[in-house]
Amino acid sequence: MAMNVEQSDSLGAVLSALSNPTRRAIVARLARGDASVSELSEPFGVSQPTISKHLKVLEDAGLIETARDAQRRPRRLRANAIKEVADWIEPYRKLWERRLDNLDRHLAKKKKREER
Repeated sequence: MAMNVEQSDSLGAVLSALSNPTRRAIVARLARGDASVSELSEPFGVSQPTISKHLKVLEDAGLIETARDAQRRPRRLRANAIKEVADWIEPYRKLWERRLDNLDRHLAKKKKREER
């Protein structure tokens, strides 16, 4: 399936945002439910401004959004952005799965020939 330039730019932003292990950990945490900035910063032992910078990158990439809950502003995961990455990578996963299956069959045949 071909991607237009806008989709490609969006995918690039998402992949770039996910290239950082802290941001991947934040996404994993948000997959369990909404969380405040202070809740997100706890496991990392970093300042709130540092986490806020990571959150800004994730938000700009469309991976998370800020909700309004009275005085709180929890962050939540936007699952559709993750789905777009999964949809893009799926044909490549299938391709490599087929190639590895073919390699397994080839090696099994070779091993049988050598055992004779």
